[in-house]
Amino acid sequence: MAGHGAEEHPHGADRLCEAGDRVYSRAVRRGRVARRDADPVPCLLELALLHPDPDDMDWLVPTSPQEVMTRLLRGMYDEVSASQRRVGSAVAAFEWYAGLGRQVQPAPSAGEGSAIRVLDGLARIQAAMDEATQACTTEVLTVQPGGIRREAELSEGLHRALTLRGRGVRMRDLYTHVARHGQGLLNYLELMGDAVEARTLDEVIDRLILFDRTVAFIPANTDRTMALELRHPAIVEYLVTVFERLWRLAIPLTAPLPDTGIEGISHREQSIAALLAEGHQDAVIAERLGISVRTCRAHIARLSETLGAASRTQLGVRIAQVGLDGPPRPAASPTLSVPGQESRTVR
Repeated sequence: MAGHGAEEHPHGADRLCEAGDRVYSRAVRRGRVARRDADPVPCLLELALLHPDPDDMDWLVPTSPQEVMTRLLRGMYDEVSASQRRVGSAVAAFEWYAGLGRQVQPAPSAGEGSAIRVLDGLARIQAAMDEATQACTTEVLTVQPGGIRREAELSEGLHRALTLRGRGVRMRDLYTHVARHGQGLLNYLELMGDAVEARTLDEVIDRLILFDRTVAFIPANTDRTMALELRHPAIVEYLVTVFERLWRLAIPLTAPLPDTGIEGISHREQSIAALLAEGHQDAVIAERLGISVRTCRAHIARLSETLGAASRTQLGVRIAQVGLDGPPRPAASPTLSVPGQESRTVR
C-alpha cells in the first residue's frame, strides 16, 4: 500500500492533492475520520497527517495543523541553511583556486569564453557587468546582502537597470529585511515599476548577480575589489537553484513581516536570538543581518530585559526556554514560563 500511495500521490505535506485536502480538512473539523474514507488517499498516512485512533483502530485522527506547519518550517529552515553552507564552501574554494592562479604565469589571452574568469579591479568588474547587461535578453537575478542600501550604490546600478527594463528584461532582487527601512530602495523600486520584484529574508548569501541563467558574478575577496565571472553551466545552474530556494522562502517587500508570536519580541530580535543560540559574536550577527554592531547590541539588551536575563549565559538559557533558538513557531502554543519571571504568552 505504501508503494502504491507514493506512485499515486507524488507530493509532500506542503502541497496536498485535492482528495487528500478534502479528507484531512474533514478530519480536522470533526476530530477524526473513518479509516475506509482515507483508503483513496494513503498519502495522508505516509506523510503522518493522519494516524490510527488508539481507542478505535477503525478511525484515524489528524495531526494538528500547528504541528504540521512547524514541521514544514523546520524543514525549509534546514534546507536553506544547508544551501547557504554549500555556497559558502564553493566561494571559499573559488578564492583558493583564484589565489593559486595568481601565483603562476598567466596565459597570453584568457579568452572571452573562459568558464571562470577572475576580474581584478573595479574597472574590469564594471566593464564585464556592462557587457553582460548588453547581452541580457530575459532575466536578471540578484542577491544584495547588507543593510539599508546607500543612495550611491543604487544610483551606480540604476543606468544598468533602466537599460534592462527598456528591453523588457525581468529582474528579481533578494535583500535582507533591514533593507525595507531604506527610502532609497523604495524610490528605486517605484521607479522601476513591474520590471523589478523584490523579496527579503533575515539573512542572505553574499552578493550574486545572474544574467539569463548563463553568466554569474560573485565577489572574489572581502572588499569586493575582485570578482569571479562564472560561465560554467554546472556552477551557474547550482547558483540559480540556490537563488530559487531562497526566493521561495523570502517575503515580498510589499508584505509585512510575520509576527513572532511572542509578546515583546520583534522579528529582528527573534533572528538575533537564533544566531546567539548558535554561539555567534555580536559583530558576526550584525554582519549577517545587515545591521550595525551598536544596533545589534541594543536589540540584545532589549532581549535580555524582555526575557528577564541578568547575564549573557542566562540569556542563552532563556532563549532556549521560550523556543527562540530555532525557526519561528507559526501557531498558538501554550503559555511559556521563564523561571523566576511572570509567564509569557506565545500568541
